[in-house]
Amino acid sequence: MKVGTEWLVDAHGCRAEALRDLAVVRELMETILQRLELRVVGEGAWHEFGGEGGVTGLYLLTESHLSVHTYPESAIATFNLYCCRPRPDFPWSAELARALGATEVNVRILDRGSRR
Repeated sequence: MKVGTEWLVDAHGCRAEALRDLAVVRELMETILQRLELRVVGEGAWHEFGGEGGVTGLYLLTESHLSVHTYPESAIATFNLYCCRPRPDFPWSAELARALGATEVNVRILDRGSRR
């Protein structure tokens, strides 16, 4: 029995300055939340690593969660979205290229709760 869907998204080739910029990453996450009509519980939690480090963000959702971790030193951002209700397709490649300059985006979609 499927109980949810999980998206694991890796964005490569991102601009280091975008990955360090909390405002840029937060705006991207807000775009994802809005476009997928996700419902946030409370406020997002954010951490900036300072210096040349990246940011980490987490939103608790009524549907589950959305998180991001950025690695400016490796030009990578990773996203995890878990939802217990169906969602429309999201243009991950286009949006991550626009916001972060990603040159390659890998999206893995997992059905959760399924027995194999």
